[in-house]
Amino acid sequence: MASDAFPDVRWGHDRPLLKKPLDAFASSRFGSWYIRKMTPIDRKLLNRSNGRLTIFGPIGVPLLLLTTTGRKTGQPRTTPLTYMCEDDRLYLVGSNFGQRHHPAWSWNLLDNHDASVLMGGIEIPVRATMLTGGERERIFDKFVEYTRTYEEYTSRTTRDLRVFALDRR
Repeated sequence: MASDAFPDVRWGHDRPLLKKPLDAFASSRFGSWYIRKMTPIDRKLLNRSNGRLTIFGPIGVPLLLLTTTGRKTGQPRTTPLTYMCEDDRLYLVGSNFGQRHHPAWSWNLLDNHDASVLMGGIEIPVRATMLTGGERERIFDKFVEYTRTYEEYTSRTTRDLRVFALDRR
């Protein structure tokens, strides 16, 4: 997940002994609910630390702050998200914890492809592209390979989870 274009800011990196139990917890309905409830606290920590610290960092979960422009308000909207990095691109999945509706940030990216990410104290302007077809499947499979939580999310909803590529502007 390291790249020249984007910094690797995970704290603990992968911890094999914790991976299975943490995946099982995060994949459960209670775990998803708990993580969703912790997100506002994590957002505050990420904001105050300029994207350097996250409550999920010690377990190696790669997180960034994505800032989009609200499609209805025109105001900046910031969301902490798990990401993957490959070559010079970041990837995001609009899982919304397997809820019925797409996350607001994904609608914002469809309306305005320009956004920014904050990683390790560095704000990086990006341009988003929603992936389709084989490329979408390949990247989604990488997320599932990293954590089965994404596969669990697909069983909770009938919608296709949106997958985005972010390129540096």
